[in-house]
Amino acid sequence: MTDIFSVQDKVIIVTGGLGHLGTQFSQSLAAAGAKVAIYSRRPFSPEQTAAKFPGLADRITVYHASVQDKAALEAATDKLVATWGVPHALVNNAGIDSKPDGAADQNGPFETYPRKYWDEIIDVNLTGVMQCCQVVGTRMAAERRGSIINIGSMYGMVSPNQALYAYREARDGAPFIKAVSYAASKAGLLNLSRYLATYWAPKNVRVNTITIGGVKTGAFDKEFLDAFLQRVPLGRQGRIDEFNAAIQFMASDASSYMTGSNLVVDGGFTAW
Repeated sequence: MTDIFSVQDKVIIVTGGLGHLGTQFSQSLAAAGAKVAIYSRRPFSPEQTAAKFPGLADRITVYHASVQDKAALEAATDKLVATWGVPHALVNNAGIDSKPDGAADQNGPFETYPRKYWDEIIDVNLTGVMQCCQVVGTRMAAERRGSIINIGSMYGMVSPNQALYAYREARDGAPFIKAVSYAASKAGLLNLSRYLATYWAPKNVRVNTITIGGVKTGAFDKEFLDAFLQRVPLGRQGRIDEFNAAIQFMASDASSYMTGSNLVVDGGFTAW
């Protein structure tokens, strides 16, 4: 019997596949039998790949290609197609956010938020995804098959609750504002997915979003975490491996009738 949830021998690109979540996605897909091409903004040797993904290096190849560099994306995809063929799935995972310990103006009031930070985040989180879709999705469309999976955020569905960060002003003597650019980039990603879902539907290329909630990384202040978890119905952050199944589902034939959808995996945060 055919396993419709299988990703065996599917060629899957994961952008930002060496980061916290990206490593999980890449590793789990390769362990499930997929051939994983990681597009990374920094060079990564075969020896480093073997060390990072023990026992899976024959199924994982890292290409030096930033999502901000369309020429590099084209070159990497040319090499990938020559080696493994046209990808079956693309996971647009690469993304950035304002740093909690960044410069004061990076986390300051909206009224004085510098354009340079807006441009930087939009360029990676939205324009970078668009470019990856152009480069890879075009090839998928020519094959009349493919699944594009855009990694969204709960802050693409709802506005950041600034009250969660109020403790920072009391502690540090200056207001801390969750910046507008990340939320705007992830909200834009939702409609980019819908746009491409309808645009490429005649070519049988599916485009969906997976919206992810708070991930447990150990990098959060206790004050923030205590306040945040009061707003999560399940009462906890997501384990870093709890999103792998959603990725595999969207990359497999089990989701063959899904396009333009938003699969929310956030512990219930956006349900309230």
